Amino acid sequence: MAAATDLVIRVRGLRNQFGRQVIHDGLDLDVRRGEILGVVGGSGTGKSVLLRTIVGLNRPAAGSIEVLGQDVLAASEEGRRRLEQRWGVLFQDGALFSSLTVAQNIEVPLKEHTDMAPDFMNEIAAYKVSMVGLPPEAGAKYPSELSGGMRKRAGLARSLALDPEILFLDEPTAGLDPIGAAAFDQLVRRLQRALGLTVFMVTHDLDSLHAICDRIAVLADKKVLLVGSMREMLACEHAWVRNYFHGPRARAAGIA
Repeated sequence: MAAATDLVIRVRGLRNQFGRQVIHDGLDLDVRRGEILGVVGGSGTGKSVLLRTIVGLNRPAAGSIEVLGQDVLAASEEGRRRLEQRWGVLFQDGALFSSLTVAQNIEVPLKEHTDMAPDFMNEIAAYKVSMVGLPPEAGAKYPSELSGGMRKRAGLARSLALDPEILFLDEPTAGLDPIGAAAFDQLVRRLQRALGLTVFMVTHDLDSLHAICDRIAVLADKKVLLVGSMREMLACEHAWVRNYFHGPRARAAGIA
């Protein structure tokens, strides 16, 4: 059991409901400082809903959420702004503004949360482009001029603009070929180690879970069914967990 001071995210009794459809009911989850936590679950289990709820984009029907010791749901507008400066979010396919260049996309959070001089913002944008493995000329390109993998890296660069402590990733390798996905996984691991990040990663990619995740959280039956290592996943007898971690894809990934 991790000490309270080692937890960067603490969710208790979470209930997410849309009309009569209950997505989560009594969900509890702890995320430890400095870990990469992979969040998995079947279709409709609310993996992305959970991420969006933690970062304040969805208001739950019940429960509590603490991030970095702060009550997310009770935070004032100023408190929320301070929290938002301490996390970065990479949504699916990068979610870049199509009318802005890569560099301008990276500068959006800098403009929103700081009063930096334009020249300094330009320098930071160029540094973040380099940090995620993009060539320098990528900063001047628009999202439509980039490949899918490059867009994800550009989105990652924007999520790192404010030097966050927590990185939220929503299906970061979806749509990438196996080589591109493996390269992105290793980039995330390198950045996590170099920057001391805590990473909350929603994924369905068994290769990612095996390669870089310290722990895995399984969503099932409207709750977090199990949190643990890959070894613990393989030992679980729950039907969905067993099918997922012992199925053909797991064998192809060298897990089962």
